[in-house]
Amino acid sequence: MISLSDTQKIGMGLTGFGVFFLFFGMILFFDKALLAIGNVLFVAGLSFVIGLERTFRFFFQKHKMKATGFFLGGVLIVLIGWPLIGMILEIYGFFLLFRGFFPVVVGYIRRVPVLGYVLNLPGISSLVDKVGESNNMRANSSESYKCSNQTMDSALHLKSWQ
Repeated sequence: MISLSDTQKIGMGLTGFGVFFLFFGMILFFDKALLAIGNVLFVAGLSFVIGLERTFRFFFQKHKMKATGFFLGGVLIVLIGWPLIGMILEIYGFFLLFRGFFPVVVGYIRRVPVLGYVLNLPGISSLVDKVGESNNMRANSSESYKCSNQTMDSALHLKSWQ
């Protein structure tokens, strides 16, 4: 099991409450107050989990500036009082920011007994494959095949010397 510091545990709680308030705010027809609380809790929780410096480094990388602009702009617009427009911008920015994590999340969820079955249903499977496949995976698929063959060859070569 992964050991978490007290600060990271607090961050997990804040992030969880943030996601809950965001979801509940959308269910209640984009309630401004709930969405604003959810946004603040989510960003604060993320800062507690990975640390303030790493949070700034994550959001303000050069290749993620567009995504950060949409995400934080959406948060600001929700805080100003236009929840529908803000959430649309925020969701778009969220997908741009965290698209590198989607293959990992999809791979993990596919191993969960009930959810894995649902994700492997015919109509859902093709959609999940598109979401769970990153651009790097498509570009590097032949390269990783070569690398895995080289690794296997070197492992067999080492075993023959023993």
